Amino acid sequence: MAGKIVILGVFVADTAYRAERQPRMGETILGKSFVLGPGGKGSNQSVAAAMAGGDVHFISRLGADPFADMARDTWARAGVTPEITTDGESYTGAAYIFIEDATGNNAIIISPGAAGRISVDDVEARADLIAGASVFVTQLEQPMAAAHCALQIARAGGARTILNPAPAAEIPDEMLALCDIVTPNESEAEGITGIAVTGIETAHQAAEALLARGVGAAIITLGENGALYHDATRTVHVPVFDAGPVVETTGAGDAFNGGLATALAEGMDAIDAVRFGCATASISVTRPGTAPSMPARAEIDALLARG
Repeated sequence: MAGKIVILGVFVADTAYRAERQPRMGETILGKSFVLGPGGKGSNQSVAAAMAGGDVHFISRLGADPFADMARDTWARAGVTPEITTDGESYTGAAYIFIEDATGNNAIIISPGAAGRISVDDVEARADLIAGASVFVTQLEQPMAAAHCALQIARAGGARTILNPAPAAEIPDEMLALCDIVTPNESEAEGITGIAVTGIETAHQAAEALLARGVGAAIITLGENGALYHDATRTVHVPVFDAGPVVETTGAGDAFNGGLATALAEGMDAIDAVRFGCATASISVTRPGTAPSMPARAEIDALLARG
């Protein structure tokens, strides 16, 4: 039987603008499209994990506003169990997402609102839930003190701990030492280690630097080049899967982390779990949006079966 997945993180409403380019300061340009939808790394990862078949509990903070209603509706559709503090003194977060029309590449500004006030008290109030997890996941969009506290509780309870260090930040070694797995992308790996990741060889160097700082394993996600898994005994490059034309890369990392968490909670070997995460991400980029692009389990299994 698969174990419980507990994720600590942020929900924000994504406001996605597609245009040929970003405007310069003082300039106004016409966009190609606009979409309002659910986002935030923690929420996206929770949706991805639940859609992939996981038993997911998501810890966060929301305001009391229409964006909070969007969040709860999103989780209900995906099968995520919300573990939410309602914060009447703040607002539910929002994100500006620019999408380059020709490539699908993105640039993002996040205003986390209530989720930026997630506290150690919020975490400690759910200590039993976190300690009872099979897999615990967090990121760096909420205050680091809350993430650090949750990792401590999860590690003490015996959970497999995953840190998606996004956005990149200075992370103390004692926090990294609580992480069974860290999952940075190329720029995040460089921000943490100082090693510019330009391919598989430099990804290996960055992963080795992370292990030297105390993490159990590093998975460097490499966009269209898949992911590199590295621990004390093995280094394996896992390519992406061909799931169709790329429409938008927003949320691909969240799809990977959610899929990875579900696979690990089901007891898959780490490399098989990375393959599962890559398949999840490979499907997600063929669709627009973040949470709405997360694939169902049957789709992931079918892609894996095709190889």
